Amino acid sequence: MEHLDNFIKIALVIQYDGTRYSGFQWQANSSTIQAELERAIEKLNGEASRVVAASRTDAGVHAKEQVVSFRTKCALPMLTLNRALNYYLPGDIVVRAAYKVSEDFNARRDALSREYDYYILNRQVRSPFTRNFSYFVAKELDIEIMNEACRIIQGEHDFTSFITSLAGVTSTIRNVHEAKVKKRGDFVIFHMVANSFLPHQVRNTMGILIRVGLGKLAIEEFRHIMEARRLGLAGPAASPYGLYLTKINYPKPLGEWR
Repeated sequence: MEHLDNFIKIALVIQYDGTRYSGFQWQANSSTIQAELERAIEKLNGEASRVVAASRTDAGVHAKEQVVSFRTKCALPMLTLNRALNYYLPGDIVVRAAYKVSEDFNARRDALSREYDYYILNRQVRSPFTRNFSYFVAKELDIEIMNEACRIIQGEHDFTSFITSLAGVTSTIRNVHEAKVKKRGDFVIFHMVANSFLPHQVRNTMGILIRVGLGKLAIEEFRHIMEARRLGLAGPAASPYGLYLTKINYPKPLGEWR
């Protein structure tokens, strides 16, 4: 086994269009973001490297700022490595920046919080240009009542009602730092920040908020579902295509993690 001194650790900031992928995490017989990244790294330096992601996005979900880390013996300057990886990656995955970080850095465990945005095209006519990048709702959404529901989920809560399975989940307690809805042109955008997220939590939250915004679910019913702590009550989940991982927050900038 190679001595650790022969390796360095690198953090990448990446973006991707998740439309044609089965999520971030590697899966047998499926195309994933992780598989494409590891394939590009191996083409670059002949090494089989396993990447660790800050957040494991679902099938069809996009990322504006995902962070991954991996170990390598590659000694290329970071800008050269960045450009070289982009040469080997498909056009729907891009490395925005590369940083040499300390050996103890872990993209997932060291993250303080994750930020997600969900885009809804809220107008009477759908668009062919945003069908893979937003969710279409024809009836006008009530932004004010949706934000009232958002205030209920802020803070530390048990979010069992917002997931469908406890498989691989050690705790259903999460701390939501921020949840809000805003209107921008024809789009309604939901923004959510938490220390971490349960599987499908954002999409299930969006699904129930749409019901609230359409007047199909009252605020007190929303609160009851939240407090019931029963699997699947908040579903069904909204489409993955409107969801974007937008930022990973760390105690310090990646460029200072030495």
